[in-house]
Amino acid sequence: MKIAVVGATGMVGGVMLQVLEERMGRRVGTLLPVASARSIGKTVRFMGREVPVVGLEEAVHARPDLALFSAGGGTSLEWAPRFAEAGSIVIDNSSAWRMDPDKLLIVPEVNGHLLAGKDFSKGGIIANPNCSTIQMAMALAPLHARYTVQRVVVSTYQSVTGTGMKAVQQLHDERGGKEVAGERAYPFRIEGNVLARCDVFLDNGYTKEEMKLVWETGKILDPAIRVTATAVRVPVTGGHSEAVNVQFARDFHLHEVQELLAAAPGIVVEDDPANDVYPMPLHAQGKDAVFVGRLRRDESLPNTLNMWVVADNLRKGAATNAVQIAEALFPPPVA
Repeated sequence: MKIAVVGATGMVGGVMLQVLEERMGRRVGTLLPVASARSIGKTVRFMGREVPVVGLEEAVHARPDLALFSAGGGTSLEWAPRFAEAGSIVIDNSSAWRMDPDKLLIVPEVNGHLLAGKDFSKGGIIANPNCSTIQMAMALAPLHARYTVQRVVVSTYQSVTGTGMKAVQQLHDERGGKEVAGERAYPFRIEGNVLARCDVFLDNGYTKEEMKLVWETGKILDPAIRVTATAVRVPVTGGHSEAVNVQFARDFHLHEVQELLAAAPGIVVEDDPANDVYPMPLHAQGKDAVFVGRLRRDESLPNTLNMWVVADNLRKGAATNAVQIAEALFPPPVA
């Protein structure tokens, strides 16, 4: 296969290369790491060798089978259609195409079956959901199938890695008591602090990150599900955590909820609070699973559950989900 990774020198792009090597590496005949003009000529490491970075124009002309995009919405809006017109299947990690009614928004374990119903023989664009949406949709999907989710109240505790390299550098500088090197990712200190803002504020008073949870959950799972969200940035690097309150149409038994989640692909249940077993971003870092725990009945409302959901936002929340879509589109040959 010939595969382009657009944004290969960025934080998510680097993880995409790592996950691609782990899951599909032997099937990649030609890798095209793509980045901005200032990175052309640099190299990235893949399958034990150094591969030179190329520009977008060169990558389009190479007509890759697959193009994994993680270079921001502006780049995706301009270049994803050009790759698709050249016959490539684009899997885009930005928000550019997610709510386009003509584009699939895919979490493979939840709605991956939709891929089989669309013709990508001449190329096309598939949207990768937002990181915070992916992990919540993973936890909600098996429960929605059994009890029907009616309303979700979610508060997120999001890693600085979701903002990018500048944010990680700011946290490290502040943690080390140094002046922040270069441009700050956040207008306020993040070490020893939490910021009740992820992404830009919209006219309704919510941030774009909060509304992504509303919009994308409806598209992936069910538009009838009502969602309200508060997204918060916290000084951690391991992954995103979410406190999720779910109201169902039907009542449930906690042991059955635990069994449904444990049986769902891609989910690991860590729910033994008596022995301090519950999900943490420190343990989720570098893993592809979504971890769910602190399962308990909301005693203030009927048919309502509280749960704690954690995942590595760079892997399952971005790179792994994209590569899983690629695996579904290009399954390995049967031996």
